[in-house]
Amino acid sequence: MKPRAFVPEKLDVAVFAREDGSLEGEWPAVTLQRLADSAAPEAPASGWPALRWSLRGEIRQPKGGKAQTWLHLRCHAEVALTCQRCLKPVTEALDIDRWIRFVESEAEAEALDADSEDDVLALPRHLDARELIEDELLLALPLVPRHETCPEPLAHVDDDEEADAELERPNPFAALAALKKSGGSA
Repeated sequence: MKPRAFVPEKLDVAVFAREDGSLEGEWPAVTLQRLADSAAPEAPASGWPALRWSLRGEIRQPKGGKAQTWLHLRCHAEVALTCQRCLKPVTEALDIDRWIRFVESEAEAEALDADSEDDVLALPRHLDARELIEDELLLALPLVPRHETCPEPLAHVDDDEEADAELERPNPFAALAALKKSGGSA
């Protein structure tokens, strides 16, 4: 019997796991639109290396329990984000290595997810693995991307320069005080 061909954008997770299926591939980062939108303006996603991914399904049979459907997701991507210190592009490597358990209903997923360290999702009829991988990559993005050491020294304003600038700036309340003293007539 010929092995079944699985398509990542329309994956039947239950069958994939039952048949110990595995898939792997590469996608241009620009094809993951939400991830590409996070790119630094000077380093668009079209210049990023292709992201590599793999999926493997399996059925686990715990003692005294019912069979469990699992999906192992691995992904590697390199993205260029804007450093929040120097505002230049900073390359970040994102590595995902996650097991996801699938259960019959949203309620069961919610109950198990609260008590478990594992990721638990409701079993969909067809899973878009591309969307799942993009979600996982977005969750792996650093909250504040920055270089360990910025490539250019940061602009530094001396306290004296800052104080001088304050003195030169007119106080907006001084004009109001003058109006009050003159009786409010302009």
